[in-house]
Amino acid sequence: QVQLVESGGGLVQAGGSLRLSCAASGGTFSSYTMGWFRQALGKEREFVATISWSGRLTSHADSVKGRFTISRDNAKNMVYIQMNSLKPEDTAVYYCAADRSSSIATNPKVYDYWGQGTQVTVSS
Repeated sequence: QVQLVESGGGLVQAGGSLRLSCAASGGTFSSYTMGWFRQALGKEREFVATISWSGRLTSHADSVKGRFTISRDNAKNMVYIQMNSLKPEDTAVYYCAADRSSSIATNPKVYDYWGQGTQVTVSS
């Protein structure tokens, strides 16, 4: 069983930056594809970014491409997402997820483990 704990959320003004972190424990972190998803109030959970087990492959949603960057540190069992040029529409609860498959994945249904989420609020 893998446990995921997100941190780094908060309130930021539009145009600002935040770095979210996700700490993993209880499993073989270096073998998991990792992803970040978000869910705004009243909306469905949506894909933000994903990274392969090696870190060589990444994919970002069009809505965040060029502003957000996913990364991981397998030695520390950590995955991060650097969020720059934040917009009010980025306001959501952000979730970290782990997938036991070997390829990157944008569909939340394929992920096996989820964190509890961290709130990001971007004020205009």
